[in-house]
Amino acid sequence: MTQPPPPPPNQPPNQPPQPPGQPPQPPGQPPQPPAPQPGYGYPQAPPPQPPAPQPGYGYPGTQPNPYAQPPGHHAPQQPAGYGVPPQNPYAQPTQPVPGIQPGYGYPGQGQPPTVAMQPQPGSGGGRNNTVLLIVAAAVVAIALIVGGGVWYAKSSGDDGKKDDTASSSGGTGGDKGGSGGYSGGDGKEKVPSDPASKVLFQVPLPKTDDTVDTTGSWLTDKVYAKSGIAEIVGYDPADGHQLWTLKLPGPICAASSHVGEGGRTAIAFQPKKPAKGSFAGCTQVAAIDLATGKKLWTQSVKSGDYPVNLDNVTVSQSTVAIGSSDGGAAFDIGSGKALWQPKPGDTCHDEGYGGGSRLVAVRTCGTYDDQQLHIQTIDPKSGKVISEYKMPDGLDGAAIVSTDPLVVAGDGDNVSDYFSIDNTTGKLLARISAPEDTYGGRCNGITRVEGCRQVVAGNGRLYLMTEEHDGSGEYSRTNEIVAFDLKTGKPTGQRAEAGDGYTISPLRMDGGDLLAYKAPPYDKGGQIVSIDGGSFKETKLLENPGTRNVHEGETSLLPDFAELLFADGRLYMSAVYAHKSTSSYGKEYLVMAFGTTG
Repeated sequence: MTQPPPPPPNQPPNQPPQPPGQPPQPPGQPPQPPAPQPGYGYPQAPPPQPPAPQPGYGYPGTQPNPYAQPPGHHAPQQPAGYGVPPQNPYAQPTQPVPGIQPGYGYPGQGQPPTVAMQPQPGSGGGRNNTVLLIVAAAVVAIALIVGGGVWYAKSSGDDGKKDDTASSSGGTGGDKGGSGGYSGGDGKEKVPSDPASKVLFQVPLPKTDDTVDTTGSWLTDKVYAKSGIAEIVGYDPADGHQLWTLKLPGPICAASSHVGEGGRTAIAFQPKKPAKGSFAGCTQVAAIDLATGKKLWTQSVKSGDYPVNLDNVTVSQSTVAIGSSDGGAAFDIGSGKALWQPKPGDTCHDEGYGGGSRLVAVRTCGTYDDQQLHIQTIDPKSGKVISEYKMPDGLDGAAIVSTDPLVVAGDGDNVSDYFSIDNTTGKLLARISAPEDTYGGRCNGITRVEGCRQVVAGNGRLYLMTEEHDGSGEYSRTNEIVAFDLKTGKPTGQRAEAGDGYTISPLRMDGGDLLAYKAPPYDKGGQIVSIDGGSFKETKLLENPGTRNVHEGETSLLPDFAELLFADGRLYMSAVYAHKSTSSYGKEYLVMAFGTTG
């Protein structure tokens, strides 16, 4: 029997040997999980299965990667793995930013100007809305000033002021009131007397011979709900006992991350269980009452006589909105009444929507080889357009990071820029350059309009994690979170460090503060920290056990490829795919829940 190669020198205790043919892995840092095989709940024929590594202490399980796309789609590029030298984000910037290591907040080349679009009377397609046109006469002048790494765009309505779409200089900006000109506070999460957590409950990963989508997890004050294989189960948030189970005819293929009015959400699912290796179509949408586990209604969207395959679904206030390549539709979340439907033959269609307190559509017009992307803030009940912004040409898609404030990721093969847009006027406030070799966080606007992970907007800022780099210890890796002003696009000079061996990523806003998750080194548990919106001071809210069995489960559910929810001192980590087990070592979980003891 062939033996694996010996571990690298100075390997920490209890680290497993690496799989044959793989580069050495530093301690506590999981490799990228394998892409899921298409099959039950996943379209297209399955690609060849790569050899599965044997997990061990500090080495995660084989949780499939939800960002891997079926053949024919552009999959976001993952960061370089261990043993592969990453591109150095600190290499020789032309102008350093005060308070930030060279490379942070340093944009690429100057960006082209953009023009806000104003609604004009007319009739639109796909919704009973107004057509929004670019009015050439409204553009008084466009001055491109290239110097010091800055391009300025100037158009009517800016009162002669210049809009920084990219800048190599630092700055604070934003609302006054805190350290560096920013304020924080008003968060609901309390600091515990003891942040040490315990495992509240665990749900084993369902057994299946295929790869099945289990996207969807929701948290209210009374229920934690999680999708499984063709079902959703509601659990008591404190101890995990089952409150209800909702059976579905087929697997879930899309789920809203938002909970709307009355504790209700929405899912899209296949109408039946498909044969192994096949796909039954994502043609059904339903609203779910999370308090009772009841399905309120089920609808489909048709193009002529054929049901439309639904790509994504979201909830905004009392509206369920569904996007597809055939156009968008919307239903009242309580009654299931259709609010708008696709119009056959329309040259424009809604690819998808971003939900929450506002509803924003990503609308595509033109032909396949000449597409224009429009970002429309719309009324959730009528579909009437409130404002619109036309994205620059050349992007394959767009992903909604946040609807309030409105931040959109320009998504080609990978995100390189974020666009901060005024909801009311449709005016571009700032274009923030975020090269993938410098910043982490992933979006997939080609198939999932709300598919952004590990990037957060709020309190006047965009929070981005940096890519990992060497820490101070041997084999140690670490990173930081940095902030950009949404009005100017400039880095604020604020930085939160993960700490040696940890990797930090933004999770969500808590009032004016940012919540973040720290993935652990090989001998520690993960942490939830609150980062003060003014001082950027970190406060630990939760720290998980570092024992071997808990660590293995946690590091198989990291935010790169899992869903994380945190509230009231409890952290819920859940898988987005169930798959055939490829390992005889260690357990894999659908859900792991942690809670503080103090």
